[in-house]
Amino acid sequence: MMANGDAEGNSGIAMDSRVLVYPGTDHEKHGVVVEDFADTAGKAVEIGGQKIVEAARRWAVVLDDGGLVFVDDDSVTLEPTA
Repeated sequence: MMANGDAEGNSGIAMDSRVLVYPGTDHEKHGVVVEDFADTAGKAVEIGGQKIVEAARRWAVVLDDGGLVFVDDDSVTLEPTA
């Protein structure tokens, strides 16, 4: 499931937004966005032709259960309002 919008940050998701991560799956969780890595997300690090680290994720989300996850737009959506 995609975030509500495009990859340019028009999803409506922002700092302090209530969100669902992994929506529609058995791993669905509720949380709050605590960081947006925007322009720095999505770039793997290579040194001397060897990949050191995979691409970073865009959003840092503190889960209601106390966990912390890093996800991209395709794994997060705004939490529905009542």
